[in-house]
Amino acid sequence: MGAVRGVLLDESLLFAEDTHGNTFFHSGAESLLTRLQYSNLRTGISYEACVSAQKVTFLKEMAMLYSLDCFMLKASSMDASLSEILQAWGDIGGSCLYVASSKDEDLFLKLRDHGWLTVVKSTEGGIATEDSKVMLMNKLEELPLNLCRFSRKVTGNNVVRIGYVMKPSREQDFAKRGAFPMYPTQNGLMFVPLTFDLPLEPQVQEVDVVLHKATDEIITVELSGSSEFLNRISYSKGMQELKRYVQGHPDCCVIDPLDNIYPVVDRLRIQQILLGLEGLKTEGQCRIRAPHFLKVDSFNESNLVERLSRAELFLPSIVKPQVACGVADAHNMAIVFRTDDFKDLTVPLPAVIQEYVDHSALLFKFYVLGDKVFHAVKNSTPNSDVFLSSYEKDGLKPLAFNSLKSLPTAKVQSGVSGHSKADKTSLDLELVTDAANWLRRKLDLTIFGFDVVIQEGTRDHVIVDVNYLPSFKELPNDVAIPAFWDAIKNAYESRRHRN
Repeated sequence: MGAVRGVLLDESLLFAEDTHGNTFFHSGAESLLTRLQYSNLRTGISYEACVSAQKVTFLKEMAMLYSLDCFMLKASSMDASLSEILQAWGDIGGSCLYVASSKDEDLFLKLRDHGWLTVVKSTEGGIATEDSKVMLMNKLEELPLNLCRFSRKVTGNNVVRIGYVMKPSREQDFAKRGAFPMYPTQNGLMFVPLTFDLPLEPQVQEVDVVLHKATDEIITVELSGSSEFLNRISYSKGMQELKRYVQGHPDCCVIDPLDNIYPVVDRLRIQQILLGLEGLKTEGQCRIRAPHFLKVDSFNESNLVERLSRAELFLPSIVKPQVACGVADAHNMAIVFRTDDFKDLTVPLPAVIQEYVDHSALLFKFYVLGDKVFHAVKNSTPNSDVFLSSYEKDGLKPLAFNSLKSLPTAKVQSGVSGHSKADKTSLDLELVTDAANWLRRKLDLTIFGFDVVIQEGTRDHVIVDVNYLPSFKELPNDVAIPAFWDAIKNAYESRRHRN
């Protein structure tokens, strides 16, 4: 008997009907079906012969929507029912699990005779012992954890269980690419969603690694007016609970420790770290560096022009909030063309004024997954002269934008090309790879990304942004996902040996 590879869900577990015969989801059912859809498990919905034709039609529609199978399950002809299921699923190479909302001893006994495992959603609550023939759960959200428990009995320590925490939209983006399978990967990883809707400690105790996107759970970030560094981040109640647990259990493997992600939350701090790139040298003619920058607490400073000059900042410049992520306005930015325009900016303070690098509208997105470095090329904002000519009619007003939604573009006149002086071959890959490895050691992060632009004329490679646990969606799945798994496995083994 192997790890669980097939899951059959009784329809009454997922759906209910009102007095008018309308069918609706039970609490937690939609998110469960979405997770199972991308779990690398064969999954089906079962129903009894007494279910109405109207509801069967609905169940089949839901099965199609979530890429599931739909079967009639008869206790009186169990051999035929299971034969139909196994014929549809084929040789799945693992155990099968049946999940129901009520305990049917006769049905469960027949299923166990065929080697099936069983779980019941209890209305009274309760905890099953390790050797129980039927495992109990109180909420649908517990099912992935039960899958983990069943598989753990079979695989022992041969599989590393990864509990992950991130916002639903991000989880779904990763899951759609096959990043979070609930069946062991080739390198021995199994993924389990952790939820703040259930007591957290019992969940964390079931897994070997906690993978998080803590910035999804930031509520507020407070900045000290006298300090150059972030001094307080307030997380959601659930993330605070996880933080306390990790602090009380130093042997808990977290990817990555919360202290390690603080620099990427603070644009000023990351700019200061990037100044260390000046020490990197290659045999080529170009260098890699941070952009010129300046922190401001007010756009009405009397000596702002002088400070800009000392910081080697010329206009246009790009203005960004010092808080880089986690709060609603962290991505509200502006490109400023005249010093007089600073006073009308709506960019949140404190802010970082950053050099706008002419880069021929090409952006190189780099992703560091453990000891592997990948990159992709994207179109970017145009050079400053294109901006200037395009926005002259508007009086060179500050160009405000949200970098998560869309980057500012310009109306390119006939004969003006955004790629006229540079192309993809101008990238010094060896130089940027050296910088990636330097950043990995400096930040002590397992998975992160950064953006590089190449300055026209000097060919300086300038790192303009750094972020933690990016989606790396520009990379093909067959390359990115195995590298993602390897990065997690290697980080776990490294920290286990360190302890």
